[in-house]
Amino acid sequence: NILIYMKKIIFDYDEEADVLYVSFGKPQKAIVEEKGNLAIRKNEKTGEVVGVTILDFLKYAKQKPQKIEIAV
Repeated sequence: NILIYMKKIIFDYDEEADVLYVSFGKPQKAIVEEKGNLAIRKNEKTGEVVGVTILDFLKYAKQKPQKIEIAV
């Protein structure tokens, strides 16, 4: 069995820069791993993914969906 605990998800879109910021729970200080147009934010102590930043969001949102794997 897999237990999933859902936190509040916060979306913030910067239309001028075409960047979507997604935070899982309250935004917090984190380390960042870049993967193409994604910046994955992880808690410095636990390594838990606390957010994702998507660059050129509309460009990628209009494409065919792709599978994205994030190692946690």
